[in-house]
Amino acid sequence: MKLLMLIGGLLGFSVGLLFSWAEEGSGSICIFHACMAAYVTAFLLRWWGTAWRKGLVESLQERQSAPLASSLISKPTKS
Repeated sequence: MKLLMLIGGLLGFSVGLLFSWAEEGSGSICIFHACMAAYVTAFLLRWWGTAWRKGLVESLQERQSAPLASSLISKPTKS
């Protein structure tokens, strides 16, 4: 989770700095926009990572319960 927040922060900072610099903002405004973009992007990536992890856990639980359900249903065998 920490890694996703770091990646989001770095990504947001670079994108925010790039867009603010493209608008020809002053140096302090560019840094401010970059910091705000880093903050928002880090928490968005954290939220997405949590949702992704929950989905993986649910998928794993479904796979573990699937053999039990399939063994209860008898399949016709070929002779």
